[in-house]
Amino acid sequence: MFTWIAGILLAGAFWAALSAGAAEDAAPTAGNGDQPSVYRAVGLGAAAAFAIAVSVLGAGYAVGRIGSAAVGALAEKPELLPRTIIFVALAEGLAVLGFAVAMMLLQKI
Repeated sequence: MFTWIAGILLAGAFWAALSAGAAEDAAPTAGNGDQPSVYRAVGLGAAAAFAIAVSVLGAGYAVGRIGSAAVGALAEKPELLPRTIIFVALAEGLAVLGFAVAMMLLQKI
């Protein structure tokens, strides 16, 4: 499980570094570059990658647990379908919130 988390964090940091590089190309630079702003961009990119990774892993775990329980409940009482869909959608909302937080962090770069 640790290798999955490390891979997701590495991919997110790489993506954030690429997007920070594209933002630097678009914006005019003053002098030879400001070191604190570079460190800030890398830190915000890493924070965005961490937000996405943790929220998606948590949502996947929650949907897996809730989904298996929902299928078991539906096998006994099919009229519970709307209620189970609501619980699965609430768990999937974790990933959407993590994506929103990551986008707000990336807008600060």
